[in-house]
Amino acid sequence: MASTPTSNRGTWNTKIGFILAAAGSAVGLGNIWGFPTQVADNGGAAFILIYLLCCLIVGFPVMVAEFTIGRRTQKNPVGAFKALSNGNPLAALIGYWGVLCGLMILSFYVVISGWTLAYVFEELLFFIGYESLAETIGDLGNGPKNAIFTLAFMVLTVLIVTGGVSQGIERATKALMPILLAILVVLIIYIFTLDGATDGLRMYVSPDFSTVSGGLVLSALGQAFFSLSLGMGALITYGSYLNKKQNIVESAAYVTIFDVGIAIIAGLLVIPAMFVAQAAGVQIFNPETGDLFSSVTLVFDVLPEMFHNVGGIIGMLLGVTFFILLGLAALTSSISLLEVPVSYVIDEHNVRRKKAAWMVGGIVGVIGVIVSFELGLIDLFVFIFNEIGLPLGGLMICIFLGYFWKTENALLEMKDGFDNIDNTAFGPVWTFFVKFVSPLLIALVLASMVWGLFGG
Repeated sequence: MASTPTSNRGTWNTKIGFILAAAGSAVGLGNIWGFPTQVADNGGAAFILIYLLCCLIVGFPVMVAEFTIGRRTQKNPVGAFKALSNGNPLAALIGYWGVLCGLMILSFYVVISGWTLAYVFEELLFFIGYESLAETIGDLGNGPKNAIFTLAFMVLTVLIVTGGVSQGIERATKALMPILLAILVVLIIYIFTLDGATDGLRMYVSPDFSTVSGGLVLSALGQAFFSLSLGMGALITYGSYLNKKQNIVESAAYVTIFDVGIAIIAGLLVIPAMFVAQAAGVQIFNPETGDLFSSVTLVFDVLPEMFHNVGGIIGMLLGVTFFILLGLAALTSSISLLEVPVSYVIDEHNVRRKKAAWMVGGIVGVIGVIVSFELGLIDLFVFIFNEIGLPLGGLMICIFLGYFWKTENALLEMKDGFDNIDNTAFGPVWTFFVKFVSPLLIALVLASMVWGLFGG
């Protein structure tokens, strides 16, 4: 690992290592349960098409911007904006906001991630006949149990991050991402042997364009922004470990394709699984509203019941494998979420990596334990730091890069690793999107949220 004794900064050893790590940052629980539920609630393939368009015209340009800022400065989000603005404290606030969002999102993310660990044990205990204990482990409202699994997941995340960039994050994600994909494929193959799966597939691939509305477009844009891990400084941080030979544009394209691909493949599992559950007598639609149950209820209530109905060792293996899948997806994202504040502490306060990781992890763990007992905080944190925080961060990044640091400086940085960029249409097209299209659409998302909160 390339690092200095003072900063403990590192670099990615391989191109594929960086791509898988960045893709792992983007691939998380939102892809596995959030995206399929959005598809099922919003016109099937009609939502997918709009989501893909949003990833192309907003997600990809902003991702390129974040990677470029990170590599140009070789610093964490706070240090990056300080460096590019010659120390302007207002610009540094963009970085501080990203660090704060990463820390606070992780503080509830580890609670939900802990549930994935708990349900691995729930499935095993149910199989061997300890149904009462399985019910206790599966109780999402059990504060002490939540705290134990939250801290276990937090420790696992910290241990990976303490290993550094190449020996910790890169090594872990290079192993985890292929395993995640393999588990997804195996589960999909099995699900399609069960009754009801083809009904789910039909719903998934059939577009219902009558559902297309402004609200649906905004939902798709919000899902694209969240699923690509934009606006929180994670991709700036990962970009800061890039070497000058790496083609930023190509890497961002691969990461976007990988993330979108995982989301679409996850839909081929979750939506057919929902209809398999329905065929087995499990309720997946709210009888009062006719809408799908919430995504959290879907994953941690509806699907375990389906696994129990399958029964026997097959049902147990199906359930355990599914929740291991969720846990792996959660882990690849929690690593990047922790790396954001850890890189800040390392760079700005000259703290060694191991100490920084345990210190920040401890703070997150304490907040996570509080959230474990007060689950209502999850909705509050999601609204402030996820639904508002990430688009706001992305909007500020676009404005800063487009109108203060200037896109021509960013394109000069991209030229390292992309020698003939001047002879392609990428420069003017990307400049147009990052200066005008992306910030306008992000602003519309934020405006719609504010209108829904106060005016709607």
